[in-house]
Amino acid sequence: MDPNTLKLLMGSAGAGVVADKFYIEDVFSTYLYTGNGSTQTITNGIDLSGKGGLVWLKNRTGGGGPNAVYDTARGTGGFLRVDSTAAVQTIQAAISSFNSNGFSLNSEAEGGNENNFKYVSWTFRKAAKFFDVVTFTTSTTNTNKRVSHSLGSTPGLIIVKNTVNASNWLVYHRSLDRNSFLWLNSTTSTITFANFWGTADPTSTDFGVNETAFSAGTWVAYVFAHDAGGFGDSGNDNVISCGSYTGNGSTNGPTVTLGWEPQWLLVKRAGGTGGNWFLFDSMRGIADGSDDAYLQANQSDSEILANYVKVTSTGFAIESSAAAINSSGTTFVYIAIRRGPMKTPTDATKVFSAVTATGSTGTSRYIGFPSDFVWARRRDLTNTPVLVDRLRGYSSTSSGSQPALETTNTGAENAFTTAVVYDVWNDTVKDGAALSGVSALFYHFRRAPGFFDVVAYTGDGGTSQSISHNLRVIPEFVVVKRRNSTGDWVCSFNNANALLNSAVAFSNQDAGGTPAGNGYPSVPFGSSSTVFSVLAGQAGNTNANAAGSTYIAYLFATCPGVSKVGSYTGSGTTKQIDCGFTNGARFVLIKRTDSTGDWYVWDTARGIVSGNDPFLFLNSTAAENTATDYIDPLGTGFEISSTAPAAINANGGSFFFLAVA
Repeated sequence: MDPNTLKLLMGSAGAGVVADKFYIEDVFSTYLYTGNGSTQTITNGIDLSGKGGLVWLKNRTGGGGPNAVYDTARGTGGFLRVDSTAAVQTIQAAISSFNSNGFSLNSEAEGGNENNFKYVSWTFRKAAKFFDVVTFTTSTTNTNKRVSHSLGSTPGLIIVKNTVNASNWLVYHRSLDRNSFLWLNSTTSTITFANFWGTADPTSTDFGVNETAFSAGTWVAYVFAHDAGGFGDSGNDNVISCGSYTGNGSTNGPTVTLGWEPQWLLVKRAGGTGGNWFLFDSMRGIADGSDDAYLQANQSDSEILANYVKVTSTGFAIESSAAAINSSGTTFVYIAIRRGPMKTPTDATKVFSAVTATGSTGTSRYIGFPSDFVWARRRDLTNTPVLVDRLRGYSSTSSGSQPALETTNTGAENAFTTAVVYDVWNDTVKDGAALSGVSALFYHFRRAPGFFDVVAYTGDGGTSQSISHNLRVIPEFVVVKRRNSTGDWVCSFNNANALLNSAVAFSNQDAGGTPAGNGYPSVPFGSSSTVFSVLAGQAGNTNANAAGSTYIAYLFATCPGVSKVGSYTGSGTTKQIDCGFTNGARFVLIKRTDSTGDWYVWDTARGIVSGNDPFLFLNSTAAENTATDYIDPLGTGFEISSTAPAAINANGGSFFFLAVA
């Protein structure tokens, strides 16, 4: 039995053995890279040499290329083409070794490393309640041959391929039955054959195959779990789900509830005339309200853009009436994998980066992690700060455009000239044309439990709406912006509110939970570790919950040693702010809450030093101010200097801050 399964079973049986904590980032990775025509190593953090697993590589550009899969059960001798019936391909095999933190590639290989082509890799590690790889042989005599596996749970999806002879890829899906199967390499709809998957259903230890329906030979099986738990801090979180939905033929398509946000989807029309196997992932882009980048498992084509699906905090929804993804009355099957990371960060450099540079279109910038949200602006001249994020979509070219919002005005989301390009490497971005040739500043944030989350939602027009999130702690600072029309940037801290696009003070709410004072907008506020709420507010207010309007929300929280959302009372003299850090703050945002005051921002990329510290305003287009010394470094956080103005240190004044270590 697989060691992971044994630990889990012993722990659940009260045997005194504590199961290791597993997170989705330990067992699954979507990693983007560019082929170099030479050898290279892909470091994605997945232990393949010690634990085993599967790597799926696909050329996204230049006419495409094979859907090439490699697994540790067969070794590095060759790959199988998901889009073909062919047996193992030994020529142009790309993977040279499975490593403890990823895999290595051969030179100039069609199967995954041709020079200057963009690739996506999906890596599945063998782990209890997630995924397994097994091999077996068949003759033609047994109608119920049983094949052992080590999932420790009943499979939701099984993919089987003959490795010696040409054959179709055979797929079992729990939403069908053991008398039905699909072909992964084909658009063909569900095929029925009595007892095709044996005379008994798959179990937590084995599955059946009807040898009389299979050709004789050697086979490999990729076995996926379904809602089996086993992950997260509690050990009970699901990370993989295999299900189905029925199309309705509308652009407001079916919504699938998983209980978590997916990062990877494989969707197939199983009924009617059948259809392609669509592959989506959040690294290449599953956008809310704009085009998604998809590939097809059964085709060798390049990546295609279309507005088909969107992810939610609790699942995904169909955004297209296209028959391929939403034919009315037709059954579609899917497999979904949970978005990571699930682990609460302890190192701020893995979730936040401040970059200063003279922009140059197409220049690569190493960030160190996948960037989910970027605040970008020009430093040297009057300019508008621009916000972009993965969830709303982004450009894949430096000279294209991307959905963006500006913090200095109430304007709707618009297609701005590209500021950053995300989809080149996981830990690297490229400069867009928007800031080329000028001195620029970029703040990159990664979504992570306890630190930061991004949520898209649609208003319902009610007096209050609860919005699910995956911060997993109560949000302490929430920023909401209407996307499809004009609306203020609504900010909430400690159930008080202000406008990000203005210097107005925070306003306390009255006992009824409505904004105090005239002219204040609807107020979002943290409600629990799983939802936050938006109020309809005053009559006619549309800033946070207008019926049918689309919104984006950015949620921040205190993450020990990583970030701090807090407040202080000004002294008019030197004041030290303890954030619980060990090496000081790299980012500081301050806003006065009891009177008017701008949204001040500092960072160590431009300088938080004992002398002058450059700052910018989030609510103003004003150029960077470099002639003041308002804050100073402090090992545990930051220090307000005695020369600071009333806007950040008035004696007796109240102030809000967000700091990142």
